[in-house]
Amino acid sequence: RLCLPLVLASLPAMATGEEIAPALQDSWGDFWLFRFFVNAAGYASIVVPGFLLIQYFKRRNYLETGRGICFPVIKSCVFGSEVKSVHQDDGSLPPRAEPAESSTARQVFKLLFCAAGLQASYLTWGVLQERVMTRTYGATETDPGEKFKDSQFLVFMNRILAFTVAGLYCALTKQPRHGAPMYKYSFASLSNILSSWCQYEALKYISFPTQVLAKASKVIPVMMMGKLVSRKSYEYWEYLTAALISVGVSMFLLSSAPNRMVSTVTTFSGVVLLAGYIIFDSFTSNWQDALFTYKMSPVQMMFGVNVFSCLFTVGSLLEQGALLESLRFMARHSEFTAHAVLLSVCSACGQLFIFYTINQFGAAVFTIIMTLRQAFAILLSCLIYGHTVTVVGGLGIAVVFMALFLRVYARSRMKKRSKKLPPGETPVQKV
Repeated sequence: RLCLPLVLASLPAMATGEEIAPALQDSWGDFWLFRFFVNAAGYASIVVPGFLLIQYFKRRNYLETGRGICFPVIKSCVFGSEVKSVHQDDGSLPPRAEPAESSTARQVFKLLFCAAGLQASYLTWGVLQERVMTRTYGATETDPGEKFKDSQFLVFMNRILAFTVAGLYCALTKQPRHGAPMYKYSFASLSNILSSWCQYEALKYISFPTQVLAKASKVIPVMMMGKLVSRKSYEYWEYLTAALISVGVSMFLLSSAPNRMVSTVTTFSGVVLLAGYIIFDSFTSNWQDALFTYKMSPVQMMFGVNVFSCLFTVGSLLEQGALLESLRFMARHSEFTAHAVLLSVCSACGQLFIFYTINQFGAAVFTIIMTLRQAFAILLSCLIYGHTVTVVGGLGIAVVFMALFLRVYARSRMKKRSKKLPPGETPVQKV
């Protein structure tokens, strides 16, 4: 009995290979790996009974034998109501609006509106994210204040608002008839929760610019997951840009200055959390891509994923007793309450701007806007929080964004070439 606490207490020092800051690691219970397993156990307490129920209904052949008031709910959750589409592009998604008779000035205004909305939402979100996870609240001349530590509560705040917004949007607008079994959203939801949690936790150990560069490099694991999950093949330029991104990120991470701030030192824990974020996020995007073979809109996807995200996070928080503790923290610090609410609003509004921009202008324009947003986020973080970037690190950032723009350009050229092919003939490799 005495050995287990001693082993757990030694884990933080062994994992990071350095002395942990007292403000971050007050006890072994504050170590991120321990919290990860506690959160995972909370999710398992919901996932395992759900899995057993699904298997039970399938073995009973409930679709043919079931009846009663619960039948529609069980059918929707376990079996769905429609078969898959043969191809993802055969009408399963709403067609992108074509600016046929719209004036140039109107289109320019729409583009500026989309760009401003995306930049405002996600730049504000990034600044607030770093503020909440790296700074104290309630600091005075005599009191150093306290930090908010529970990243899962922030994930819950984001998801509950996104769930509400998506639900209202689906209720007020016409949507395709939903056919996917609801339980399939839980896979993307679980990986999305874990990726968001890793993203928040990583800011305790690494700088925000490092995190942004790591996000840009997730193209590589996304391609790997695409091969494993969806059996996709890729063009040579996709491998080239992925290699350039790897080089740029390596230049940034390996560059260091003797007087670099402690908060910007990349620790082992930060690298592991970033890797976890990238892996989970890569799975989320590929699983959602596979789910779109059912007839659904992006907002329906947003609603389905966030239903399970709210269920998982609130269940885990209640089991740990962390929900009440986080609410008490909000009551003690009104500034944190404002930051947490604004963080959630920016996240939900950003998702709506994503859907509107892709619908109006396509994925290429959206990718360019978001790539610029990443560059602005690094600059804004350095200006507000005083992060230092060396010359080699700056060149690495330039290489990464050059590769991202090259990727957008090559993708648009491939799409134009595929449109010029004769009917019935398709490119050899799927982009």
